[in-house]
Amino acid sequence: MEKLLQTIIDAIEDKKGQNIVSLDLSVFDGAICSNFVICNADSTTQVAAIAAGIEEKTEKELGEKAWHVEGLNNSIWVVVDYGDVMVHIFQTEAREFYKLEQLWADAPATHYQSAI
Repeated sequence: MEKLLQTIIDAIEDKKGQNIVSLDLSVFDGAICSNFVICNADSTTQVAAIAAGIEEKTEKELGEKAWHVEGLNNSIWVVVDYGDVMVHIFQTEAREFYKLEQLWADAPATHYQSAI
């Protein structure tokens, strides 16, 4: 799963995703998955590009296909589901509104520095 996480982070960075964080949900009984990866972008076009970049990179490098992708119809909040890892890509204003990290504030978090 570490390879999957790192490949997802790399794909987000490739597309200039911002404020990348992963939350370790494995510490919670009954959590929907082991990890959330959360990032944001300033436009719906960039949100969609990040989602496409993640799918492309994970399939090319790991042979992993997303189980499901939701939200591409408006690209304000796109979720890419890899089973144990769920990626949440927000348009910046939507991330500020939904505050997903605050819902899981007790989860161990890893913040990634983007090279922007």
